[in-house]
Amino acid sequence: MQLTLHSAWRSSAAYRVRIGLNLKGLAYETAPVNLVANQHQAPAFAALNPQRFVPALDVDGRVLTQSLAILEWLDETVAEPRLLPVDAFDRATVRTMAQIVASDIHPVNNLRILRALGGLGIDEAARDAWIQRWITDGFTALETLIVQHGGNFAFGDAPGLADCCLVPQVYNAERFKTDLSPFPAIRAVAARCAEHPAFAAAHPNQQPDAIHA
Repeated sequence: MQLTLHSAWRSSAAYRVRIGLNLKGLAYETAPVNLVANQHQAPAFAALNPQRFVPALDVDGRVLTQSLAILEWLDETVAEPRLLPVDAFDRATVRTMAQIVASDIHPVNNLRILRALGGLGIDEAARDAWIQRWITDGFTALETLIVQHGGNFAFGDAPGLADCCLVPQVYNAERFKTDLSPFPAIRAVAARCAEHPAFAAAHPNQQPDAIHA
């Protein structure tokens, strides 16, 4: 199976998929997409993904998009290690945790939203406050779920789908100076994930298109 991940180094959604691919032990090539330079708006990329978002995963010439759809496809095609639990109720719980990030936090904080806010005349300080507000709201719910269901990781004692979503969002929270002191369970999981090779290799700073200040 030949895998090419169209990715941007600091994209949260692409970061999720990199973690999933690494957890599954799959080799893949990275095709960087410069979002700041609007490469995702080019006709060639639109032919891969009509939404013009990253990630897009090319699998032997067939393209998958949307990070959670890609991660679930990985779980359905590569049996071990599992990203989702066996039990149906547990799977729903993990999907809830993932969706808090992917559906409720990230969409209102991504690059196109921040650009739109800037276009409305909202300054950087107000945009940062916007980001912090939605991360804090989502993390408040996630903290409770991790306390209830977590072990060494966000759900149980093995890394999975919830961690694939949580870790990139913690990266964003730290980038935008969100106060994480109210979330000790989230911080503990993120610290444990940082020591795991699959997460370390997926970190934005380790990507071929990373820009270091």
